[in-house]
Amino acid sequence: MNKYEIMFIVKSTIDEQTIKDTAISLKRVITERKGKITNERDMGRKDLAYPIKKEISGFYFIFNCIADKEAITEFDRRTKLNENVLRHLVIKLDEE
Repeated sequence: MNKYEIMFIVKSTIDEQTIKDTAISLKRVITERKGKITNERDMGRKDLAYPIKKEISGFYFIFNCIADKEAITEFDRRTKLNENVLRHLVIKLDEE
């Protein structure tokens, strides 16, 4: 199990419940595969530096988690398929 920091941006033009459901479903991808979310932050709505898929703002979420490679691979696959996610980034943190 490794430590990861995951950031993703959800479209701001969808309704609030869909935004929450998207974040919950992505969190579930990690937890269903025996990963653990150690910290989660909803950074709120922020303007994007440049338009992405004609969106000019998005809702930012950050998860710190402990998971294995398979859980992260599945998270990456699901975010690429989810039309509500504009961008995502997974960073493997160094062991301390």
